[in-house]
Amino acid sequence: MPVDAAEGRAARVRRIAAIVLVSIGATVTLLAVVLVIGAYREDAGLNSRAVRTTAEVLSVSFDRTLVRYQTPDGADHIPPDGVGYPAGLQQGQLVEIEYDAAKPDLVKVAGRGAYLTLMPAGTLVLFMWLVILPILWWMKRYGPLFRRNPLQSLSPATK
Repeated sequence: MPVDAAEGRAARVRRIAAIVLVSIGATVTLLAVVLVIGAYREDAGLNSRAVRTTAEVLSVSFDRTLVRYQTPDGADHIPPDGVGYPAGLQQGQLVEIEYDAAKPDLVKVAGRGAYLTLMPAGTLVLFMWLVILPILWWMKRYGPLFRRNPLQSLSPATK
């Protein structure tokens, strides 16, 4: 295989790898921003119709924390999605919660809010780019990443 063909193939692989890395970074960044915006919107809706009460923590697991509480009409509620912002809760604990009067299964721990999503989302984005950018910088040492070699697009007769 001629040297020019090997260099062209290597440049193409670097360009594709760079595009994949930047695409992954942009997608994860967008998802983190959407997560934070969604948390703020959900909190705004809940805060406009919030009712405070005391709930008992039934179970704590990795993906959700279940609580049981009673609404003023005497109905017991155990939201299937768990409680929002459950950090530090333990099974059997009594905790002050806020729930949406219109949707009693939308619950969060009282006094906690969407601002708690900023640290994990921001940290994820920061560390992801702290990994991606040095890799891109290292790859750039071997040639341009995002621009095709202008000589590649010319036909052999015009070179």
